[in-house]
Amino acid sequence: MEGKKILLVEDEVKLARFVELELKYEGYEVTVCHDGREGMNRIMDEEFDMILLDLMLPGLTGIEICRRVRKFSRVPIIILTAKDEVMDKVAGLDSGADDYLTKPFAIEELLARMRVAFKHSEGLTAKKTILRVQSMEINTEKRMVTVGGKVVDLTKKEYELLCYLVQNKNIVLTREQILNEVWGYSYMGETNVVDVYIRYLRAKIDEAFGEKFIHTIRGVGYYVKEE
Repeated sequence: MEGKKILLVEDEVKLARFVELELKYEGYEVTVCHDGREGMNRIMDEEFDMILLDLMLPGLTGIEICRRVRKFSRVPIIILTAKDEVMDKVAGLDSGADDYLTKPFAIEELLARMRVAFKHSEGLTAKKTILRVQSMEINTEKRMVTVGGKVVDLTKKEYELLCYLVQNKNIVLTREQILNEVWGYSYMGETNVVDVYIRYLRAKIDEAFGEKFIHTIRGVGYYVKEE
């Protein structure tokens, strides 16, 4: 990972300095901002390989920064925050973040999640293909999902979850497997976010089009079935 450029937007000065020094020790090039608006300006003016982003920032919130960045860039984003409620995680991930790390955290965990996020991002970029199941078609190059020829509007995480399920159609995937692959972090005891997103997908696809794609194996996990 040597030479990769990281933008750290964190208003806790001591924490930001600690993370900056650790990342530099690992060979990363690090730019630090303590204000959300300043961070957004740097993102607009420079190219970064990853953004580490606090949620509660002066000037501009982390959620708003994520939303703005996702309009023009797929750069990996990891949120660093003290807020650990499931719906806070959902809000952060829905806005476009790739991962979510709750403070306080061990620097080793952050480094591990960064490596996974880089790998995940590179893997998604490499997969240029059409995925099909029943009347659904996923164009991974255009990041577009259609059912019966009609476009389905999905958030970033909804899209990535659906792709993972379809790529592994007819295979039952556990919540832990889905978390590791789609959210890019090891199982930490919280799997509710998977159930929340499955409900979102079912509402937008299964219920909206009257065709059952996502199936549940109670106590095990989920799968997409090819009839």
